Amino acid sequence: MSVIDDLTSELARLPGIGRKTALRLTYHLLRQPHSQSRRLAEALVLLTERVRACDRCHNLTESPLCALCADPRRDPAIVCVVEEASDIASIERAGEFRGLYHVLGGRLSPLDGVGPDDLAIGDLLARIEPEGVKEVILATNPSLEGEATALYVQRQLLARGVRITRIARGLPVGGDLEYADGVTIAQALSARREML
Repeated sequence: MSVIDDLTSELARLPGIGRKTALRLTYHLLRQPHSQSRRLAEALVLLTERVRACDRCHNLTESPLCALCADPRRDPAIVCVVEEASDIASIERAGEFRGLYHVLGGRLSPLDGVGPDDLAIGDLLARIEPEGVKEVILATNPSLEGEATALYVQRQLLARGVRITRIARGLPVGGDLEYADGVTIAQALSARREML
């Protein structure tokens, strides 16, 4: 196998990158100055050497604590549980949540061999009392696995005396009812609230 084939195969492993796109990227990199390709290679090496899980919440960081956990303005009494570190960026974009996070590192998926011991659920439970957590918001994805994960985490938290909430699901702003599926409409109806 050639070096071109090796790089193409590695790029094709990335999410959303098929074999043709990987080959196109490989040839693009070959047309670039050597210095640009080296910077990319060095950035990848630094990424794998420096980025680690936050000691507290499992977010990705270069320090023992991520910037969110180290921020004294965040409310430690509210913890939002997400599947992956990338989910934090989505919630932070909204600019509304001022609590802390906890990254599970995936979701329960028995078919893929992912059970409760493969997720950071125990670390979440260990945070509740020492950190004075009053509310846990379950923000797992609305997939079958995400719902199963939220239900499992909820059951583990019931005896801890914390308020357990689930993010609302429903219709997106600007969406049309005619394009929404039945499950989304049902969830939007069940999560309805008073108009003030």
